[in-house]
Amino acid sequence: MTDNQTIEAPARGPAEHAVRDQIIEAANDCFARYGFQKTTVSDLAKSIGFSKAYIYRFFESKQAIGEAICRSRLDIIVQRAREAMEGASGANDRYRRMFKAITASSVELFFVDRKIYEVASLAASENWESAQAYTQTLLSMIEEVVREGRESGEFERKTPLDETCRSIFYAMMPFVNPIFLERNLSLVPDGQGEVANLILRSLAP
Repeated sequence: MTDNQTIEAPARGPAEHAVRDQIIEAANDCFARYGFQKTTVSDLAKSIGFSKAYIYRFFESKQAIGEAICRSRLDIIVQRAREAMEGASGANDRYRRMFKAITASSVELFFVDRKIYEVASLAASENWESAQAYTQTLLSMIEEVVREGRESGEFERKTPLDETCRSIFYAMMPFVNPIFLERNLSLVPDGQGEVANLILRSLAP
C-alpha cells in the first residue's frame, strides 16, 4: 500500500477486532520509537496506510489508544501474578509470589522499552481508566489473600479488612506503581522482598 492510499470502508465483526489490533500494534511501535507525546494520530495513520478519520472510528483519541496498550500490559501483569500464585503453600506464600511477580513483570513490560514507560507513567499520574481498573484489581487480589490468611489463621483478624488491604497496597506502591518503581529500580529485587517480609510480619496473629 502506498503512502497516499487510505482505507475508508467500515469494518464489522471479527474484521473490526483485527483492525483495532493492527492500530494498537502500530501505535505500540510508534510510541516505543518516538514516544507517546511526540506521536500524533496522523503519524499512526501514515504508518499503517489508514486515514486519520478511519482510526477515529475505532479510537476516540490518542489517549484511548494509549489506554488499550496500557490495559494489555496490565492484564499480562495480573495474569502472571495469578499464575505465580498457583500451587502456593498458604497465604504467606501466595502473597510473596503475587508481589514478586507483579514487580518483576512491571520492570520487564514498562522499562525494557523506555518509550512505553511514558504511556504507563501518564496513565498512573493522570489516573486513566486503565490505571483505576488495575488498582481495583490489585486491591481485590490482596483481599483474596488476606481473607485466605485470616481463615487459615496465618493472619490477624482484629484490623478491619478494608483498612488492612489498603495499607498493604500503599506499602507495595514503590514496587507496583510505574512512577515510583522507576525511582526504585535499584532496590529490586532485594527491597521488594524486604517490604514483603515487613508486610507479612505485620499480618501475623
